[in-house]
Amino acid sequence: MKDASPSPSGTTARPPRPAVTRGSGAALSVRLPGLAVRLSGVAVRLPGLALAVGVALAATALGRLVPVVGAPVSGIVLGVLVAVAVRPGDRMRPGIAFAGRGVLQAAVVILGAQLSLGQVLRVGAGSLPVMIVTLAFCLASAYWIGRRLGVVRDLRTLIGVGTGICGASAIAAVTPVIGAAEAEVAYAVSTIFVFNIAAVLTFPVLGHLLGMGQHAFGLFAGTAVNDMSSVVAAATTYGGPAADYAVVVKLARTLLIIPICLGLAALARRRARTDDAPAGAGAGAAGSGRSLPGPVRVGRLVPWFLTGFLALAAANTAGLVPSAAHGTLGTLAVFLITVALSAIGLSTEPSRLRRTGPAPLLLGGCLWLVVSATSLALQFLTRYL
Repeated sequence: MKDASPSPSGTTARPPRPAVTRGSGAALSVRLPGLAVRLSGVAVRLPGLALAVGVALAATALGRLVPVVGAPVSGIVLGVLVAVAVRPGDRMRPGIAFAGRGVLQAAVVILGAQLSLGQVLRVGAGSLPVMIVTLAFCLASAYWIGRRLGVVRDLRTLIGVGTGICGASAIAAVTPVIGAAEAEVAYAVSTIFVFNIAAVLTFPVLGHLLGMGQHAFGLFAGTAVNDMSSVVAAATTYGGPAADYAVVVKLARTLLIIPICLGLAALARRRARTDDAPAGAGAGAAGSGRSLPGPVRVGRLVPWFLTGFLALAAANTAGLVPSAAHGTLGTLAVFLITVALSAIGLSTEPSRLRRTGPAPLLLGGCLWLVVSATSLALQFLTRYL
Protein backbone atom coordinates (compact mmCIF):
# COMPACT_ATOMS: atom_id res chain seq x y z
CA MET A 1 0.00 0.00 0.00
CA LYS A 2 1.32 3.46 -0.87
CA ASP A 3 1.59 6.21 1.69
CA ALA A 4 -0.55 9.28 1.22
CA SER A 5 1.27 11.92 -0.79
CA PRO A 6 2.18 15.25 0.84
CA SER A 7 -0.19 18.12 0.30
CA PRO A 8 0.97 21.46 -1.14
CA SER A 9 1.00 22.93 2.38
CA GLY A 10 3.49 20.34 3.51
CA THR A 11 1.10 18.28 5.56
CA THR A 12 0.09 14.78 4.79
CA ALA A 13 -3.09 14.61 2.79
CA ARG A 14 -5.86 12.42 4.15
CA PRO A 15 -6.94 9.48 2.03
CA PRO A 16 -10.18 10.17 0.18
CA ARG A 17 -13.35 9.21 2.04
CA PRO A 18 -15.51 6.55 0.48
CA ALA A 19 -18.45 7.93 -1.45
CA VAL A 20 -21.77 7.72 0.29
CA THR A 21 -24.97 7.58 -1.66
CA ARG A 22 -27.75 10.02 -0.84
CA GLY A 23 -30.28 8.73 1.65
CA SER A 24 -28.06 6.07 3.22
CA GLY A 25 -25.17 6.64 5.62
CA ALA A 26 -25.05 10.41 5.13
CA ALA A 27 -28.62 10.86 6.28
CA LEU A 28 -28.07 8.36 9.07
CA SER A 29 -25.05 10.28 10.38
CA VAL A 30 -27.10 13.45 10.51
CA ARG A 31 -30.06 11.83 12.24
CA LEU A 32 -28.17 9.80 14.82
CA PRO A 33 -27.35 12.68 17.22
CA GLY A 34 -31.01 13.72 17.46
CA LEU A 35 -32.06 10.10 17.86
CA ALA A 36 -29.52 9.62 20.63
CA VAL A 37 -30.89 12.65 22.49
CA ARG A 38 -34.43 11.32 22.22
CA LEU A 39 -33.38 7.86 23.39
CA SER A 40 -31.54 9.33 26.36
CA GLY A 41 -34.68 11.26 27.29
CA VAL A 42 -36.70 8.04 27.17
CA ALA A 43 -34.11 6.22 29.28
CA VAL A 44 -34.21 8.97 31.92
CA ARG A 45 -37.99 8.59 32.22
CA LEU A 46 -38.10 4.79 32.35
CA PRO A 47 -37.38 4.20 36.08
CA GLY A 48 -40.09 6.56 37.33
CA LEU A 49 -42.55 5.48 34.65
CA ALA A 50 -41.96 1.83 35.53
CA LEU A 51 -42.62 2.60 39.20
CA ALA A 52 -45.90 4.36 38.32
CA VAL A 53 -46.97 1.45 36.12
CA GLY A 54 -46.15 -1.00 38.91
CA VAL A 55 -48.26 0.95 41.40
CA ALA A 56 -51.05 1.17 38.79
CA LEU A 57 -51.03 -2.61 38.28
CA ALA A 58 -51.37 -3.13 42.04
CA ALA A 59 -54.12 -0.51 42.12
CA THR A 60 -55.96 -2.23 39.26
CA ALA A 61 -55.91 -5.53 41.17
CA LEU A 62 -57.09 -3.75 44.32
CA GLY A 63 -59.82 -1.98 42.36
CA ARG A 64 -61.18 -5.32 41.18
CA LEU A 65 -61.33 -6.54 44.76
CA VAL A 66 -63.05 -3.33 45.93
CA PRO A 67 -65.05 -2.05 42.93
CA VAL A 68 -66.64 0.75 44.97
CA VAL A 69 -63.21 2.36 45.37
CA GLY A 70 -61.95 1.53 41.89
CA ALA A 71 -58.48 1.48 40.37
CA PRO A 72 -57.90 5.26 39.91
CA VAL A 73 -58.59 6.11 43.57
CA SER A 74 -56.55 3.09 44.69
CA GLY A 75 -53.71 4.33 42.49
CA ILE A 76 -53.50 7.76 44.08
CA VAL A 77 -53.77 6.33 47.62
CA LEU A 78 -51.10 3.68 46.99
CA GLY A 79 -48.90 6.30 45.34
CA VAL A 80 -49.13 8.58 48.39
CA LEU A 81 -48.31 5.67 50.72
CA VAL A 82 -45.26 4.72 48.64
CA ALA A 83 -44.11 8.36 48.50
CA VAL A 84 -44.36 8.73 52.28
CA ALA A 85 -42.71 5.38 53.01
CA VAL A 86 -39.97 5.29 50.36
CA ARG A 87 -39.63 8.87 49.02
CA PRO A 88 -38.65 8.24 45.38
CA GLY A 89 -35.31 9.88 44.60
CA ASP A 90 -34.23 12.25 41.85
CA ARG A 91 -33.73 9.35 39.41
CA MET A 92 -37.47 8.63 39.54
CA ARG A 93 -38.75 12.18 39.18
CA PRO A 94 -38.60 12.64 35.37
CA GLY A 95 -40.62 9.48 34.75
CA ILE A 96 -43.10 10.22 37.54
CA ALA A 97 -43.63 13.74 36.19
CA PHE A 98 -44.17 12.39 32.67
CA ALA A 99 -46.65 9.78 33.90
CA GLY A 100 -48.58 12.32 35.94
CA ARG A 101 -48.98 14.71 33.03
CA GLY A 102 -48.24 13.15 29.63
CA VAL A 103 -49.91 9.80 30.31
CA LEU A 104 -53.01 11.53 31.70
CA GLN A 105 -53.26 13.75 28.63
CA ALA A 106 -52.99 10.70 26.38
CA ALA A 107 -55.83 9.08 28.35
CA VAL A 108 -58.03 12.14 27.81
CA VAL A 109 -57.36 11.99 24.07
CA ILE A 110 -58.34 8.30 23.99
CA LEU A 111 -61.61 9.11 25.79
CA GLY A 112 -62.54 11.22 22.78
CA ALA A 113 -62.72 8.10 20.61
CA GLN A 114 -65.84 7.02 22.50
CA LEU A 115 -67.81 10.24 21.92
CA SER A 116 -69.30 12.09 18.96
CA LEU A 117 -68.97 15.78 18.17
CA GLY A 118 -72.71 16.12 18.65
CA GLN A 119 -72.39 14.88 22.23
CA VAL A 120 -69.45 17.20 22.88
CA LEU A 121 -71.31 20.28 21.61
CA ARG A 122 -74.53 19.36 23.39
CA VAL A 123 -72.87 18.67 26.75
CA GLY A 124 -70.63 21.74 26.52
CA ALA A 125 -73.51 24.08 25.71
CA GLY A 126 -75.80 22.54 28.33
CA SER A 127 -73.24 22.86 31.10
CA LEU A 128 -72.10 26.39 30.22
CA PRO A 129 -74.50 28.24 32.62
CA VAL A 130 -73.40 26.06 35.55
CA MET A 131 -69.71 26.57 34.66
CA ILE A 132 -69.94 30.36 34.35
CA VAL A 133 -71.97 30.92 37.54
CA THR A 134 -69.75 28.52 39.51
CA LEU A 135 -66.60 30.30 38.29
CA ALA A 136 -68.05 33.72 39.13
CA PHE A 137 -68.90 32.62 42.68
CA CYS A 138 -65.43 31.09 43.09
CA LEU A 139 -63.52 34.20 41.97
CA ALA A 140 -65.70 36.53 44.05
CA SER A 141 -65.23 34.31 47.10
CA ALA A 142 -61.46 34.13 46.51
CA TYR A 143 -61.28 37.93 46.59
CA TRP A 144 -63.55 38.41 49.62
CA ILE A 145 -62.44 35.46 51.79
CA GLY A 146 -58.79 35.78 50.79
CA ARG A 147 -58.63 39.41 51.90
CA ARG A 148 -60.13 38.57 55.27
CA LEU A 149 -57.68 35.71 55.77
CA GLY A 150 -54.76 37.99 54.91
CA VAL A 151 -53.76 36.05 51.78
CA VAL A 152 -51.82 38.27 49.37
CA ARG A 153 -53.49 39.32 46.11
CA ASP A 154 -51.57 37.18 43.64
CA LEU A 155 -51.80 34.06 45.80
CA ARG A 156 -55.55 34.36 46.23
CA THR A 157 -55.85 34.93 42.46
CA LEU A 158 -53.89 31.75 41.76
CA ILE A 159 -55.91 29.69 44.21
CA GLY A 160 -59.14 31.19 42.84
CA VAL A 161 -58.48 30.38 39.18
CA GLY A 162 -56.97 27.02 40.11
CA THR A 163 -60.10 26.03 42.03
CA GLY A 164 -62.57 27.59 39.60
CA ILE A 165 -61.10 26.44 36.27
CA CYS A 166 -58.52 23.72 35.90
CA GLY A 167 -56.12 23.39 38.81
CA ALA A 168 -52.40 23.49 38.14
CA SER A 169 -52.93 24.15 34.42
CA ALA A 170 -54.82 27.37 35.17
CA ILE A 171 -52.19 28.37 37.73
CA ALA A 172 -49.44 27.82 35.14
CA ALA A 173 -51.32 29.87 32.54
CA VAL A 174 -52.06 32.78 34.90
CA THR A 175 -48.61 32.98 36.54
CA PRO A 176 -46.81 34.88 33.74
CA VAL A 177 -49.86 37.08 33.17
CA ILE A 178 -49.95 38.52 36.71
CA GLY A 179 -46.22 38.11 37.41
CA ALA A 180 -46.72 35.87 40.45
CA ALA A 181 -43.72 34.92 42.59
CA GLU A 182 -42.39 31.34 42.52
CA ALA A 183 -43.21 30.79 46.19
CA GLU A 184 -46.83 31.82 45.57
CA VAL A 185 -47.10 29.36 42.69
CA ALA A 186 -45.76 26.55 44.90
CA TYR A 187 -48.24 27.41 47.66
CA ALA A 188 -51.17 27.52 45.24
CA VAL A 189 -50.33 24.22 43.56
CA SER A 190 -49.85 22.49 46.92
CA THR A 191 -53.18 23.82 48.18
CA ILE A 192 -55.02 22.72 45.04
CA PHE A 193 -53.43 19.26 45.31
CA VAL A 194 -54.83 18.72 48.82
CA PHE A 195 -58.40 19.31 47.69
CA ASN A 196 -57.91 17.30 44.50
CA ILE A 197 -57.35 14.24 46.69
CA ALA A 198 -60.26 15.20 48.95
CA ALA A 199 -62.59 15.44 45.93
CA VAL A 200 -61.52 12.07 44.55
CA LEU A 201 -62.16 10.37 47.89
CA THR A 202 -65.41 12.09 48.91
CA PHE A 203 -67.35 13.10 45.78
CA PRO A 204 -68.32 9.58 44.62
CA VAL A 205 -69.61 8.82 48.13
CA LEU A 206 -71.55 12.11 48.17
CA GLY A 207 -72.98 11.35 44.74
CA HIS A 208 -74.33 8.00 45.89
CA LEU A 209 -75.77 9.54 49.06
CA LEU A 210 -77.62 12.12 46.96
CA GLY A 211 -78.78 9.47 44.49
CA MET A 212 -77.21 11.31 41.55
CA GLY A 213 -77.49 9.81 38.08
CA GLN A 214 -74.48 9.32 35.81
CA HIS A 215 -74.94 12.56 33.88
CA ALA A 216 -75.76 14.58 37.00
CA PHE A 217 -72.59 13.36 38.71
CA GLY A 218 -70.58 13.97 35.54
CA LEU A 219 -71.76 17.60 35.51
CA PHE A 220 -71.00 17.89 39.23
CA ALA A 221 -67.49 16.48 38.88
CA GLY A 222 -66.78 18.47 35.73
CA THR A 223 -67.76 21.78 37.33
CA ALA A 224 -66.81 21.29 40.99
CA VAL A 225 -63.44 19.47 40.79
CA ASN A 226 -60.57 21.68 39.74
CA ASP A 227 -57.92 19.44 38.13
CA MET A 228 -58.45 17.16 35.12
CA SER A 229 -56.83 14.18 36.83
CA SER A 230 -59.18 14.44 39.81
CA VAL A 231 -62.22 14.99 37.58
CA VAL A 232 -61.43 11.83 35.64
CA ALA A 233 -60.65 9.84 38.79
CA ALA A 234 -63.84 10.80 40.63
CA ALA A 235 -66.08 10.35 37.60
CA THR A 236 -64.48 7.05 36.53
CA THR A 237 -65.08 5.70 40.03
CA TYR A 238 -68.75 6.63 39.71
CA GLY A 239 -69.24 5.07 36.28
CA GLY A 240 -68.28 5.09 32.60
CA PRO A 241 -71.08 7.44 31.42
CA ALA A 242 -70.25 9.84 34.25
CA ALA A 243 -66.60 9.87 33.16
CA ASP A 244 -67.46 10.60 29.51
CA TYR A 245 -69.79 13.43 30.53
CA ALA A 246 -67.39 14.89 33.10
CA VAL A 247 -64.46 14.97 30.65
CA VAL A 248 -66.45 16.96 28.10
CA VAL A 249 -67.66 19.40 30.77
CA LYS A 250 -64.12 19.78 32.14
CA LEU A 251 -62.61 20.39 28.71
CA ALA A 252 -65.23 23.05 28.00
CA ARG A 253 -64.48 24.57 31.40
CA THR A 254 -60.76 24.59 30.60
CA LEU A 255 -61.40 27.00 27.72
CA LEU A 256 -62.59 29.60 30.24
CA ILE A 257 -58.92 30.19 31.06
CA ILE A 258 -58.65 32.22 27.82
CA PRO A 259 -61.02 35.07 28.78
CA ILE A 260 -59.79 34.95 32.39
CA CYS A 261 -56.16 35.38 31.29
CA LEU A 262 -57.08 38.20 28.92
CA GLY A 263 -58.98 39.96 31.71
CA LEU A 264 -56.17 39.52 34.23
CA ALA A 265 -53.65 40.79 31.67
CA ALA A 266 -55.71 43.96 31.21
CA LEU A 267 -55.88 44.45 35.00
CA ALA A 268 -52.14 43.86 35.38
CA ARG A 269 -51.32 46.43 32.70
CA ARG A 270 -53.69 48.96 34.25
CA ARG A 271 -52.04 48.49 37.65
CA ALA A 272 -48.62 48.87 36.02
CA ARG A 273 -49.66 52.19 34.42
CA THR A 274 -51.12 53.59 37.66
CA ASP A 275 -48.35 52.32 39.94
CA ASP A 276 -46.67 55.25 41.70
CA ALA A 277 -43.72 53.12 42.91
CA PRO A 278 -40.19 54.28 41.90
CA ALA A 279 -38.63 52.82 38.77
CA GLY A 280 -36.29 50.64 40.78
CA ALA A 281 -39.19 48.68 42.23
CA GLY A 282 -39.30 46.43 39.20
CA ALA A 283 -35.78 45.19 39.84
CA GLY A 284 -36.64 44.46 43.44
CA ALA A 285 -39.67 42.50 42.40
CA ALA A 286 -37.61 40.46 40.00
CA GLY A 287 -35.02 39.79 42.65
CA SER A 288 -37.70 38.45 44.97
CA GLY A 289 -38.74 35.80 42.47
CA ARG A 290 -41.56 37.87 40.95
CA SER A 291 -41.61 38.23 37.16
CA LEU A 292 -43.13 41.14 35.31
CA PRO A 293 -46.47 40.51 33.58
CA GLY A 294 -45.94 39.12 30.10
CA PRO A 295 -48.02 39.13 26.91
CA VAL A 296 -50.84 36.64 26.55
CA ARG A 297 -50.59 34.20 23.63
CA VAL A 298 -54.06 32.78 23.14
CA GLY A 299 -52.87 29.82 21.06
CA ARG A 300 -50.73 28.54 23.91
CA LEU A 301 -53.65 28.60 26.34
CA VAL A 302 -55.45 25.81 24.44
CA PRO A 303 -53.92 22.48 25.58
CA TRP A 304 -52.88 20.01 22.89
CA PHE A 305 -54.89 17.20 24.42
CA LEU A 306 -58.08 19.22 23.92
CA THR A 307 -57.28 19.35 20.20
CA GLY A 308 -56.52 15.62 20.19
CA PHE A 309 -59.72 14.84 22.09
CA LEU A 310 -61.82 16.75 19.54
CA ALA A 311 -59.95 15.15 16.64
CA LEU A 312 -60.69 11.63 17.88
CA ALA A 313 -64.30 12.58 18.60
CA ALA A 314 -64.55 13.79 14.99
CA ALA A 315 -63.00 10.55 13.77
CA ASN A 316 -65.52 8.56 15.81
CA THR A 317 -68.35 10.71 14.43
CA ALA A 318 -67.16 9.94 10.89
CA GLY A 319 -67.18 6.19 11.66
CA LEU A 320 -63.40 5.85 11.50
CA VAL A 321 -63.23 4.28 14.99
CA PRO A 322 -64.82 0.79 14.96
CA SER A 323 -67.50 0.36 17.61
CA ALA A 324 -65.91 -2.97 18.55
CA ALA A 325 -62.80 -1.05 19.67
CA HIS A 326 -64.66 1.19 22.12
CA GLY A 327 -64.46 -1.30 25.00
CA THR A 328 -60.74 -1.86 24.55
CA LEU A 329 -60.07 1.87 24.28
CA GLY A 330 -62.14 2.49 27.41
CA THR A 331 -60.17 -0.11 29.38
CA LEU A 332 -56.90 1.36 28.11
CA ALA A 333 -57.99 4.88 29.08
CA VAL A 334 -58.88 3.79 32.63
CA PHE A 335 -55.50 2.06 33.06
CA LEU A 336 -53.63 5.12 31.77
CA ILE A 337 -55.64 7.26 34.18
CA THR A 338 -54.63 4.90 36.99
CA VAL A 339 -50.96 5.20 35.96
CA ALA A 340 -51.24 8.99 35.96
CA LEU A 341 -52.94 9.16 39.35
CA SER A 342 -50.41 6.71 40.80
CA ALA A 343 -47.69 9.10 39.62
CA ILE A 344 -49.48 12.07 41.17
CA GLY A 345 -49.60 10.18 44.45
CA LEU A 346 -45.91 9.32 44.12
CA SER A 347 -45.05 13.01 43.66
CA THR A 348 -46.57 13.98 47.01
CA GLU A 349 -44.21 15.98 49.24
CA PRO A 350 -45.62 16.25 52.79
CA SER A 351 -42.98 18.81 53.78
CA ARG A 352 -44.05 21.08 50.92
CA LEU A 353 -47.68 20.88 52.01
CA ARG A 354 -46.70 21.79 55.58
CA ARG A 355 -44.84 24.89 54.37
CA THR A 356 -47.97 26.32 52.74
CA GLY A 357 -49.25 27.42 56.14
CA PRO A 358 -52.86 27.49 57.33
CA ALA A 359 -54.22 30.57 55.51
CA PRO A 360 -53.84 29.38 51.87
CA LEU A 361 -55.12 25.93 52.83
CA LEU A 362 -58.10 27.47 54.59
CA LEU A 363 -58.84 29.63 51.55
CA GLY A 364 -58.58 26.61 49.27
CA GLY A 365 -60.96 24.66 51.50
CA CYS A 366 -63.49 27.49 51.56
CA LEU A 367 -63.39 27.83 47.76
CA TRP A 368 -63.72 24.07 47.34
CA LEU A 369 -66.88 24.13 49.45
CA VAL A 370 -68.23 27.20 47.62
CA VAL A 371 -67.72 25.64 44.18
CA SER A 372 -69.20 22.29 45.25
CA ALA A 373 -72.25 23.86 46.90
CA THR A 374 -72.82 26.22 43.96
CA SER A 375 -72.67 23.41 41.42
CA LEU A 376 -75.13 21.27 43.39
CA ALA A 377 -77.46 24.22 44.03
CA LEU A 378 -77.56 25.17 40.35
CA GLN A 379 -78.32 21.59 39.34
CA PHE A 380 -81.11 21.50 41.92
CA LEU A 381 -82.58 24.84 40.80
CA THR A 382 -82.49 23.82 37.13
CA ARG A 383 -83.98 20.42 38.07
CA TYR A 384 -80.97 18.67 36.57
CA LEU A 385 -80.20 16.94 39.86
